[in-house]
Amino acid sequence: MTEPAVLSLPEPAPEERPVLVVDFGGQYSQLIARRVREARVYSELVPHTISADAVRARRPLALVLSGGPASVYADGAPRMDPALYELGIPMLGICYGMQLMALDRGGRVERTDTAEFGRADLRAERESDLFTGLPDEQVGWMSHRDSVTAPPEGARVVASSGAAPISAFEDPAARLYGVQFHPEVVHTEYGQDVLKNFLYRVAEAPPAWTAAAVIEEETARIRAQVGSERVLCALSGGVDSAVAALLAYKAIGDQLTCVFVDHGFMRKDEAEQVVETFGGHFHVPLVHVDARERFLARLAGVSDPEEKRRRIGEEFIRVFEEEAGKLGAVRYLVQGTLYSDVIESGGGSGEGVAATIKSHHNVGGLPEEMDLELVEPLRMLFKDEVRRVGEELGMPEKMVWRQPFPGPGLAIRIIGEVTEERLAILREADAVVQDEIRRAGLYRELWQSFAVLPAIRSVGVQGDERTYAYPIVIRAVTSDDAMTADWARLPYDVLETISGRIINEIPGVNRVALDISSKPPATIEWE
Repeated sequence: MTEPAVLSLPEPAPEERPVLVVDFGGQYSQLIARRVREARVYSELVPHTISADAVRARRPLALVLSGGPASVYADGAPRMDPALYELGIPMLGICYGMQLMALDRGGRVERTDTAEFGRADLRAERESDLFTGLPDEQVGWMSHRDSVTAPPEGARVVASSGAAPISAFEDPAARLYGVQFHPEVVHTEYGQDVLKNFLYRVAEAPPAWTAAAVIEEETARIRAQVGSERVLCALSGGVDSAVAALLAYKAIGDQLTCVFVDHGFMRKDEAEQVVETFGGHFHVPLVHVDARERFLARLAGVSDPEEKRRRIGEEFIRVFEEEAGKLGAVRYLVQGTLYSDVIESGGGSGEGVAATIKSHHNVGGLPEEMDLELVEPLRMLFKDEVRRVGEELGMPEKMVWRQPFPGPGLAIRIIGEVTEERLAILREADAVVQDEIRRAGLYRELWQSFAVLPAIRSVGVQGDERTYAYPIVIRAVTSDDAMTADWARLPYDVLETISGRIINEIPGVNRVALDISSKPPATIEWE
């Protein structure tokens, strides 16, 4: 008899077996999820209120318990469903998560005489699961006043520091692991290696979360959602809407129509780049609306920043509705919602953080009465992952790595009324800033770098004549998430070149200043 053929089952998609990061309110919770994904393992952030049944339904490969600001023994301190320990899922506790695990499993947590904030020298046991292949002496980043003074029953101590004799423990039989330091921050020199040891050795998580896998899964999901219906996408020129549009086009081809409304407030040559990239290079069906005069007319005499934003938003809606109406019946709208938007809006209510999205994330504030069903191919991706997908899709480098740019564009970088003259001056000045920042190799190191034009005139001397002309302010910041930002210490020779070029090449400017304010107290944008 012939042996029956054995059919091999396909590997589950990474999203089907995630690593769940349980959020106890720590400032680094989102960063933990990103670090897990950097190890090419899919992760999601969930609230500490999630039930064991909900976790079991997700079939996670592992749980990571985040840090948190509370003391585990304080009244009202966040706890988690104790039934989670009975699921047999590998569990890594970080800082507060480690202390909670110790408290719940028969260990002891106490306020000791010595707190640890910042750098700490660790002594690690190389024969342990977490530290295998790593040096026995290493630096960890601590942030705690409480300490584990007795590990959980059955666990052994595998790392210590001067102030925290129990800096890490593990119990392979119970699949419980804890670290007092923060492996997710860059200051912990082998932190990513510790996470990889947990993910690969303990949880046996396959490193399958790649840009190519994301593209394959998302295109299949889009096809399943929209079927043969027509789909609309509002292109802004930013990386999020661009990648979302290309994913949709790869999935459904000419069922997609992109609408690009050029409001006249983009940077130099960016509108042309959007049209060439999508219409010329990728051959995406594209409606290019030149509405520059229309938007400029709406801002005549307006200097209040909020009023500028409101009018630009209203005009965008009107233009978009007009163009959408010309296309006939459309049921779906592609939107570049990111996972960070989902997290920030869902923030710990219900069984998961992915319950809602920011209402203001809609492109240009698209009206609810349009009654379009959303297609959100980026909704489970962080910004850096969106960029990697964009690269994999063949997007131009300048578009993939474009720095964040506000929806109202240059209109809110002119402090005062927006006029055609001021737009032309600012656009050229900003182009000089971008050019020299790129030439110096600094573009990707900065969160944002741009020029601001205050609508005032200052006195100057050019040649033998006194001048009254506009100043230009250079704004450059470093940041990880835009929640906080530090002013960038640009080299003096770069600043000198930028200043010289702006004053010599752009009529109407006689002064260049540098903004050296951090956020807080200042914001990144001036308006």
